[in-house]
Amino acid sequence: MPDPNGHPSPTDPYLAEGPRTALRRFTDADAAEFTARARESRTLHHPWLFPPERAAAYAAYTETLARDPAREGFLVCERGEGGEPGEGGADGAIAGFININNIVLGGFRCGALGYGAFAHAAGRGLMGEALGLVMGLAFGPLGLHRLEANIQPGNAASIALVRRAGFRLEGFSPDFLHIDGAWRDHERWAITAPAAEAA
Repeated sequence: MPDPNGHPSPTDPYLAEGPRTALRRFTDADAAEFTARARESRTLHHPWLFPPERAAAYAAYTETLARDPAREGFLVCERGEGGEPGEGGADGAIAGFININNIVLGGFRCGALGYGAFAHAAGRGLMGEALGLVMGLAFGPLGLHRLEANIQPGNAASIALVRRAGFRLEGFSPDFLHIDGAWRDHERWAITAPAAEAA
């Protein structure tokens, strides 16, 4: 578990832990597993997101996460007993990722979520638990007041994830983000710290 300042201990890399998942930072050593999972999950992810599938892209992606003070990146790892990675129980296997992007402090104290499950973990409730852990970090040690999730209307699984977590639909933004070669419409979902505490 992390120390009171939210930093992982040398013996425990996890920033937050739940019954089935734990969060930790991206490392260079994760490149092979992460990119393999991304390639295996291409059908699940497209056309919604495009995580890095090659080592060079992974290195650039994680360097940006580490250097940009407006971003926080978290690997979602399975907690379990034995088993092989991907068999639903391998301790430490990467199940997905959740990032907080575009963090603005001051009077706003808001960040925008980006996330994805890998195919072997999809539909097992792992991302829902992990999102709760990220919300605990966001509204605790990170000092945020609001989290947003901008989601393409056809991405039913992503909408269901944030809805279960207590996010509310705030509106619709045409041509909001440039994804896969075109400007895409998005629904705007959000939650604030008081709403999360009440849930």
